[in-house]
Amino acid sequence: MSPRRTTRATALGAALAALLTPSLTACGGDVSASSGGATLKWASSYFPAHWDPVVSGSGAQFRELALVYASLTRTDESGKAVPDLAESWEYNKRGDLITFHLRPGLKFSDGEPVDALAVKAAVERAQKQKNSALFGDLTSIVSVEAKGLDAVLHLSQVDYQIPQLLGERVLQIASPEAAKDPAELDRNPVGAGPFVVKQLIPGTKAVLKKNPDYWDAENIHIDDVELDSAPDASTVVSGLRTGVYNFADLDPSQADAAKKAGLDVFSQPGFNAANLSLNINKAPFDDDRVVDAVRHAVNRQEFVDKLTFGYGEVTDQPFPKGYVAYDPASENAYPYDPAKAKRLLSEAGHRPGELKLDLVIPSEDPQAEIVQSQLAAVGIDVTIRIDKNWATPFFAKDLAFSLYSTTGRDSAVQTLTAHFGPHGPLNLSSPYEPKGFAEAVGKVRRTPLDDPAYTTTLREATRAGLRSKALVFTYSSPNLFAKSKRISGLPKNPAHIDWTGVTVDGSR
Repeated sequence: MSPRRTTRATALGAALAALLTPSLTACGGDVSASSGGATLKWASSYFPAHWDPVVSGSGAQFRELALVYASLTRTDESGKAVPDLAESWEYNKRGDLITFHLRPGLKFSDGEPVDALAVKAAVERAQKQKNSALFGDLTSIVSVEAKGLDAVLHLSQVDYQIPQLLGERVLQIASPEAAKDPAELDRNPVGAGPFVVKQLIPGTKAVLKKNPDYWDAENIHIDDVELDSAPDASTVVSGLRTGVYNFADLDPSQADAAKKAGLDVFSQPGFNAANLSLNINKAPFDDDRVVDAVRHAVNRQEFVDKLTFGYGEVTDQPFPKGYVAYDPASENAYPYDPAKAKRLLSEAGHRPGELKLDLVIPSEDPQAEIVQSQLAAVGIDVTIRIDKNWATPFFAKDLAFSLYSTTGRDSAVQTLTAHFGPHGPLNLSSPYEPKGFAEAVGKVRRTPLDDPAYTTTLREATRAGLRSKALVFTYSSPNLFAKSKRISGLPKNPAHIDWTGVTVDGSR
């Protein structure tokens, strides 16, 4: 591993570790919405620890950050990239340059113009800021040329994934003036999204008001947002029932209680997937027989039954079934077979109970207990070790065995490269990549999204990635929510929460 790569990985690990420790300092006083209009009262279990999108944009927090920040594109209900701050875009003939045309007359909430210079600043900051969680997503962009309202992206390769990639999570655009001091931006976020932060208690609560200058303000019918860090999952339903909240992300264990309380319980489509992460550069996973033994020891249905209460589903890929990138031809390549797992361990010279593994995770997680039990059943002794600074050794590739869950990316290619690419942040075995993966991904990048061959080409890349020995996927969890019946239905945009057209108490 090169020194530059180690520095980057450590910085990313520190940044993501910080997401686990909300700031305890507070700013602002009374944090209640001031108007009597339509108010969204959202209890979130993943309240942003950071409001700088460069730091928090890659995790689940991007959904809350999207209240404040807009992006070049956003995702519609089919998962397709559609205009947001950019009203249109086009590629050159070679496919290695793309020009985004920004909407005229837009401004950030501090009055700064939304122009190509702002796009250039956002890309460069995401690529270079030391605690950026996004730099690995932007490797195809060599430079950005600012021409008034035209942002010209020069690419290192033909890549038709760019509009899909630069949506509401990988490039949420902050005011370049405010972003000159990232620490201050973290405390006082400034974007061009549908809402403006008025008061903020870091890690605890935010109060926002509708942004009258948002480009699609006429379709935002919510006047105020009160965003709270959710208390214990078991208290969320009572908060919804009594009106303390009217919207919340929901633990599956609370779904039945929420339904009985007369709340709307619904699942937003998403790309969530969990996995066991193996480092094949370290013993015992440098032996393919041990890797295959772990693959066959995993009973995916147990994860679904015990962790999702029937709302999730098994998956052996980084995508849920039915998603365009899911490859049916690769399904169940390593079926649950504990007897075979025992034979493979014996062939590798490990008698029952002799092979001992440390499973390192950031906090208590019932997933880990299931893994411990399933591997014990085939003769592998697993000790669960909790390291609150887990992200640093994980992203530096210093661990041998861990767990990871991902919310995916709007670009399926980015999800694949994150898991299977030689520098993928979710590839614990970096710089290893499965044979043929680079070629398969390159072919996808060179294929326009509207090409009839796109789906076939994409699934071939998934198939190539799944030859990796570094990951064992287990289950796909739902994006589960509960809301008051006074809130209208939400658009079914995969992985996102879109407030366009949503009403509260019949507001319109």
